[in-house]
Amino acid sequence: MAFATRHFVRAASSDAATAAAKKLLIKHVTIIGGGLMGAGIAQARCSSGHTVVLVDQSDEILKKSTKGIEESLKRVTKKKFADKPEAGVEFIKKTLKNLTTSTDAASVVHSTDLVIEAIVENLEVKNELFKTLDKFAPEHTIFASNTSSLQITKMANATTRQDRFGGLHFFNPVPMMKLVEVIKTPMTSQKTFESLVDFSKAVGKSPVSCKDTPGFIVNRLLVPYMMEAVRLFERGDASKEDIDVAMKLGAGYPMGPFELLDYVGLDTSKYIIDGWHSLEPNNPLFAPSPLLNKLVEEKKLGKKTGEGFYKYK
Repeated sequence: MAFATRHFVRAASSDAATAAAKKLLIKHVTIIGGGLMGAGIAQARCSSGHTVVLVDQSDEILKKSTKGIEESLKRVTKKKFADKPEAGVEFIKKTLKNLTTSTDAASVVHSTDLVIEAIVENLEVKNELFKTLDKFAPEHTIFASNTSSLQITKMANATTRQDRFGGLHFFNPVPMMKLVEVIKTPMTSQKTFESLVDFSKAVGKSPVSCKDTPGFIVNRLLVPYMMEAVRLFERGDASKEDIDVAMKLGAGYPMGPFELLDYVGLDTSKYIIDGWHSLEPNNPLFAPSPLLNKLVEEKKLGKKTGEGFYKYK
């Protein structure tokens, strides 16, 4: 009898451990931030047949976000349903039905499985948001940031759910770009990590894994490459036009480094490199650029302002 009892206790403990280790099936998602990235992530999730609550500060912003999603869906359906326009219209209606909006994050996270933050690239602002939502979200809810340059670990430490915190770095434009970087901090549980990988696949993306290192994979390689192109130009070794042509024709890149800098935004690139330089001041790859600093000071930020390294009409 004692043996049977011990056996039952061991079996029950084993079952509990197995249940605890099971991945979370993410059904309900809350996305904080209705900008380009947040709206893009929302579109990808809704298009895959799942429910999303998109949150921002005002109804005006959210209306703009919803309109942007609808316009993006129309472009997608023109290609996807070229021979069946009626099916395309139905697809748009069905997708938009999966989307709701709110200006009150605290009131909607109580029933969510995953919170994805896609707000301004400011650590203090992000930490304040996560600290607040941590009080209202259920215990099982996973938090994730879409940051491209900030440390996930520092955000996780602002909450009481370090083991249920990771990074989900999508790429712009989200509906078109297949990649998602899934970031695992030293505290992220394997259960959380696998749940985030499964979520990425469920929205039709190809996830890659990376530790919480500056820039993760893509930006860790891409930003120093762009900065080295600027230094090459600063030294007078080659013109920016020839550098762009060389990298497009010689390396097969769709854009040259200066075209890409203007597309991303010179202020964004400066913000990233300045942050990394503060973390590793002796790393020559992260050294600031006098020319980049000058252009940003002059408000020549790239395509969005009409001038950066190039002029735009």
